[in-house]
Amino acid sequence: MDKRFSEIIQLIKQSRTNAIRAVNAELINLYWNIGEYISRKIAISEWGDSVVAELAKYILLHEPDLKGFSDKNIWRMRQFYETYKDMPKLSTLLREISWSNNLAIFSRCKTAEERVFYLNLCQQENYSFRELERQISASLFERTMIGHSTLSTVLRESQHSIPPTFKDSYVFEFLNLPEPYTESDLQRGLVRQMKNFILELGKDFLFIGEEFKLQVGNSDFFIDLLFYHRGLQCLVAFELKADKFKPDHLGQLNFYLEALDRDVKKQNENPSIGILLCKDKDSEVVEYSLSRSLSPTMVAAYKTQLPDKKLLQQKLHELFEQETDK
Repeated sequence: MDKRFSEIIQLIKQSRTNAIRAVNAELINLYWNIGEYISRKIAISEWGDSVVAELAKYILLHEPDLKGFSDKNIWRMRQFYETYKDMPKLSTLLREISWSNNLAIFSRCKTAEERVFYLNLCQQENYSFRELERQISASLFERTMIGHSTLSTVLRESQHSIPPTFKDSYVFEFLNLPEPYTESDLQRGLVRQMKNFILELGKDFLFIGEEFKLQVGNSDFFIDLLFYHRGLQCLVAFELKADKFKPDHLGQLNFYLEALDRDVKKQNENPSIGILLCKDKDSEVVEYSLSRSLSPTMVAAYKTQLPDKKLLQQKLHELFEQETDK
């Protein structure tokens, strides 16, 4: 690209983005106002259920160019308004999210806490509708609330926002791996499905490479998957295990982090972080293993099938009850 004109191109792109956002905000505002109007009419018994169907037919007949105003969608507008009418602090956020994403959140999420979680996530990660649907189906909210990431002492005391960045468990249902599978099968599958893998990790992760080569002395070593995290400004090494966590797994990962920091990390970057992904883990064994670790590492479990959402919701409900009783 000709550098003389690059700033003009950026201005054009930014203006287009701002226009799209403005149109979306106005559309959400319209749906909110329609929902509010209908809700109030029904509340004072001026309108019954049949009036909404009549309204939809009237719009179709007299304004056929207006799309998206079927009786079903109009009822959704009412539901949208009634869901958030007592939550004025969300007003701006709701208008920064597309209608399809708003619809997925208020129709699929059961609690206000869950809705706020996904609204914020949509804004931060700029999810498409398909990506948001996948995260709701993968019970990201429940896993985040229930999960207690087991971090090494160094990682816990880090000044960076580590816990929200990494999860206690990951879901790789998109791999469709047959049992049994090897670590190589897992690695190849994640590389082939890198877009879905990064969706599960978080969009701040940038993939650097698989089997990343480290040369120490006269020997070569290979990190399963190496990423860079834009927010944390550091390298993140993933080691994959097709079995349950064992304490000796950490020795290899700690060695890799030392080599990365000495030979690969740039001066302006933070110390590298290691993530050990295991098929299963005993939390107490993991805690003992990490308690004296001097490296910024954590251990997470993964599953190759979508979790049981109802079971997770039950566990979360029990957790909330325990917190209330304290």
